[in-house]
Amino acid sequence: MTDARATGAPTTPGPEDLKSLVREEIERHSEALLALSRLIHGHPETAFAEHRAAAWCAEALAERGFTVTAPAYGLETAFEATLGRGPLTVAVVCEYDALPDLGHACGHNLIAAAGVGAALGLAPFADELGLRVRVLGTPAEERGAGKALMLESGAFDGVDAAMMVHPCPFEMSDFRSFALGTLSVSYTGRAAHPSLNPHEGRNAADALTVAQVAIGLLRQHLPPQWRVHGVTTEAGSAPNAIPERARAEYELRALAAEDLAELRERVEACFRAGALATGCEVTLERPEPDYLDFRGDPALTALWEANAKALGRPEPVERPPFACTDMGNVSHAVPSIHPVLDISGGACGPHEAAFAEAAAGPAGERALLDGATAMAWTAADLALARRA
Repeated sequence: MTDARATGAPTTPGPEDLKSLVREEIERHSEALLALSRLIHGHPETAFAEHRAAAWCAEALAERGFTVTAPAYGLETAFEATLGRGPLTVAVVCEYDALPDLGHACGHNLIAAAGVGAALGLAPFADELGLRVRVLGTPAEERGAGKALMLESGAFDGVDAAMMVHPCPFEMSDFRSFALGTLSVSYTGRAAHPSLNPHEGRNAADALTVAQVAIGLLRQHLPPQWRVHGVTTEAGSAPNAIPERARAEYELRALAAEDLAELRERVEACFRAGALATGCEVTLERPEPDYLDFRGDPALTALWEANAKALGRPEPVERPPFACTDMGNVSHAVPSIHPVLDISGGACGPHEAAFAEAAAGPAGERALLDGATAMAWTAADLALARRA
């Protein structure tokens, strides 16, 4: 068999030979990929501030022949890197934002490096496969819905399939997520002295209390997997002053985007009730786009699962939705997969300090390379199936 990388010949290896070559290519870059992951892990950056992580990923691709646009799609810490001239476009998604105070306790350093690795594994064979590889650096998954913003700006236009992997405490091929909506609540009342002239006051903190009681009563009438939770961020600063302002931040979760719209309507009615009962004014805002529920493509999922099995990954489990991701928005527009890879054996889960340690440990780095390989194999399988 002739290696097209050496001769430039427009020959396509057979499927199994091709997979061996792709895996060899990723292994050839393995030290650089692990170094990239460690670098991002050691320099955590939160939503929309991932300047170094985005630059490091973009540079790794540019150095290996990808055409890079950065910044991209109206976001300072987004990038696009492309290679190949085929009719089939596959988007490989890199996340790299960290959590405040917890660093990479969701393992996005592994996601970013795995995405770069998948692209590098496909690069020498993209033209022979009729494949155009589009790597998208997507900021602000934890807070801000960067992919939703990029989707609206055209980042996924013309994409035939989109893929990414995510570390987790278990293995799962057919990932499902909640739809998530955010709500910022602000009450404005009237300040007064609680002893001298309380009758002239309008207590903004009381308005929030009324709303929270209403939400507590509402919960018994919500479907089991609908969630409403939040925190009070302001409710007065001294007990001898009737609070003029009160603020809260809430999250709403439902199984599907359609359910989320109904849940938002019912919860917002509770906050309006607080204003009505206390004579305050209320302002309700959406600080970021809704995260839609993830809907994996069955054909792509089957390809992924076969490839993960061939790599010796753990047996996948089935679970109901347990998290939210802005990759859900992408999945509503483009056939997508978002498999999760076990890096902790169930010992700890995302958004825990121990999970940040796991994201820099041996199991995490094995998942990085396996994830890169299985994504590249899945893209190659899709391209070969389209050509058949």
